[in-house]
Amino acid sequence: MALNQDKLTALDVMRDAPVIPVIVLHDVAHAVPLARALVAGGIRMLEVTLRTPQALQCIELIAKEVPEAVAGAGTIRSAADAQASLLAGAKFGVSPGYTSAVGKACRDLGLPLLPGVATGSEIMNAQEDGYQQLKFFPAMQAGGLPMLKAWQGPFGDVTFCPTGGIHAGNAVEFLALSNVACVGGSWIVPTDAIQQGDWARIEQLAREATQLSR
Repeated sequence: MALNQDKLTALDVMRDAPVIPVIVLHDVAHAVPLARALVAGGIRMLEVTLRTPQALQCIELIAKEVPEAVAGAGTIRSAADAQASLLAGAKFGVSPGYTSAVGKACRDLGLPLLPGVATGSEIMNAQEDGYQQLKFFPAMQAGGLPMLKAWQGPFGDVTFCPTGGIHAGNAVEFLALSNVACVGGSWIVPTDAIQQGDWARIEQLAREATQLSR
């Protein structure tokens, strides 16, 4: 499916595939082959977390060298993070929590954001600022499936991407919920596979992830 990256919305990011990979890269040499393997497996929304000094350079390389991929930045915690991510070529952002400052910065930059929430109050704060597509994080530690089911009543207009503790064994349960559009997870980008350059394994994990029902 063709995608206009310049008019991307948070809902586009969430609906593209059942899983958004949560990627931690320590070596810039891994960025491009990893992105190509994920795209080959059917996953193109790639959340590269800002947890390492190399992250912004990795985003830049993916944006330049793998145009079929949609490079996003995770772990956005400030307006400065949002600005740096956009300059590096990120097309969307993901935050582990939510503040109005981060929400306003991303909105002003035109950077689609999936804000992280773990409580009803955080959901309400994000909604007040116009955000309806949210990341539930850390999903398992913050209540998991029962919490998402409880939120279906008061927050029936919100769509979630649960992240944190999601894996191949429980992803389908989350995807079956009406208020879940996708899940975030690192199981399709195992650290050992990245370190070993086992791109075939990652491509296969991505392909399997695209077959998860939702």
